[in-house]
Amino acid sequence: MTVPRLPILSLLETRVLGVLCEKQHTVPDTYPLSLNALVAGCNQKTSRHPVIEVSETEVLSAIDSLKGPALIVETSGGRVTRYAHNMERGLRLPSQSIALLTALMLRGPQTAGELRTNSERLHRFADISAVEGFLQELAERPEGAMVVELPRQPGARENRWAHLLSGAPAVEETPVAASSVAASAADVTVGEIAALKANVARLEAEIDALKGLVGKLCAELGVAG
Repeated sequence: MTVPRLPILSLLETRVLGVLCEKQHTVPDTYPLSLNALVAGCNQKTSRHPVIEVSETEVLSAIDSLKGPALIVETSGGRVTRYAHNMERGLRLPSQSIALLTALMLRGPQTAGELRTNSERLHRFADISAVEGFLQELAERPEGAMVVELPRQPGARENRWAHLLSGAPAVEETPVAASSVAASAADVTVGEIAALKANVARLEAEIDALKGLVGKLCAELGVAG
């Protein structure tokens, strides 16, 4: 059985899926989620990048779009309609891959080490090599890649990964990288000033030495200095 190709998802659609996957593990007693809880999870200010502010109407529209590819299921038991994700079955992916996609959907591009830390409540990976193994599988899926390794940024020691559920990601400079460049520029400026001061001190010392030599010669010759 082949997996149907997914449509390109919007930021809000990936955020809805990410929240449902996250809350399934972090608050299992209240999962599946009500609409109010899902909206709150989408608008959460912590552990989210980018931070967004959406309404119930916008979330309902995203839910309707995700029902098409069978990524969300609705349960109507009780007085409140609740929603659950169906990513493992809909995408035919193991729980480890779903955990990594969830972290990428909620927090944006990350290194393998960051993914291991940020997905720990969803799945505990033994080491970074295990994370990298599942990332490679997601990147090399015959049905279509779901993640991509981004070019290494200046000053960074590791490459970051991004999900492809919303199409090719825009490569942006992180604030950390920008601050590192600014710090390097500041270091160069400080170094240049220190070098100039050292040269001035050396020249002043040489002038003093020359003055002393001239004064000694004048004394020996009996002439005024």
